[in-house]
Amino acid sequence: MGNKIPNTSFKETLEEILSEKEIRFAGFVNMQGNLIEGKFRADVIPFESDEEQQKIFRELAYRISTRKKFDYSMGAVKYSASRREKLVMMSFPLKEMILLITAEPNVNIDRLAYKIIQILGKDWSEFHGD
Repeated sequence: MGNKIPNTSFKETLEEILSEKEIRFAGFVNMQGNLIEGKFRADVIPFESDEEQQKIFRELAYRISTRKKFDYSMGAVKYSASRREKLVMMSFPLKEMILLITAEPNVNIDRLAYKIIQILGKDWSEFHGD
């Protein structure tokens, strides 16, 4: 399969991820900060405009690339999460992209991360880091 998740898998993976009721948004972002494929849960109204969302994607890509500098000593990041007043934001770095998840603020972060990793399954283990 090489080192890229096939584009046909993006939509299917996102649909499965969005079946988790706590998730507001799921999307794959490339390392330049561009959204490859993403979707909000049907009943969600985004907090940010499209322009602001693009800024978030770019910032996310920058933070992921910065964290990679410490992989040699601490190991690769499996996922990161931040809890805000209105939502939880989680990122799962893959080789050439990032899975970005936003969820409701009361979500159990570790339980959700486990579910996401199970959904990514083989893709996550194959495509996460070297």
